[in-house]
Amino acid sequence: MRIGELARRTAVSERSLRYYEEQGLLAARRTGGGHREFTESAVDRVIHIQELFAAGLSSRTIADVLPCMRDCDGGPAAVATPSLVETLLGERARIDARIAQLASSREVLDEVIEAASGA
Repeated sequence: MRIGELARRTAVSERSLRYYEEQGLLAARRTGGGHREFTESAVDRVIHIQELFAAGLSSRTIADVLPCMRDCDGGPAAVATPSLVETLLGERARIDARIAQLASSREVLDEVIEAASGA
């Protein structure tokens, strides 16, 4: 499929897809005319890339993680290196801290809502 179709199917801009390719996150083959062509599995790959970016991972970390994920379901594939495991444990700790901050903010909002509602 061409880049426009991949963009439509994943709701990701063509510019972002070109960036993913530039960063080594996404592979495309080139036609004789120089157009990018992606396989069907690129749809799942782009969705996983988006999920990892949404979790706050950098493109460098994502490049390290992607070979350890199956495109079809995001499950684990190859064994991660100890260095990657250490990096991912740090990322998980950062996400856990952010979740705790968000939960605290939600509690404050709930208190304000309760007070403002006269309950």
